[in-house]
Amino acid sequence: MSNPRLSDEQVAEFLAELPGWTYSSNQLARRFDFPNFSVAIAFMVRVGMVCESMDHHPNWYNVYGKVEVQLWTHDAGGVTGLDIRLATQMSSIATELGCKN
Repeated sequence: MSNPRLSDEQVAEFLAELPGWTYSSNQLARRFDFPNFSVAIAFMVRVGMVCESMDHHPNWYNVYGKVEVQLWTHDAGGVTGLDIRLATQMSSIATELGCKN
């Protein structure tokens, strides 16, 4: 398997560097709060392009200026380095777009 599942301890180490993300039930999760719907959709479009390039796609939900995300690698049955990389990219894009949290 090219993306082995990370241990709970490994995930905890990465989360120390990813404010706002939580880990539960073998998944990373975060809610991003943007000023309005347009910015939330801009976030989703930008992240969507990153997801396509990584061939890794989140479960996510949007209501107005909020985007809720869940990440895990289905084949591995939990969080892998791929999820950590995508979470890092998402956090960076959210900051650029003025995420409130």
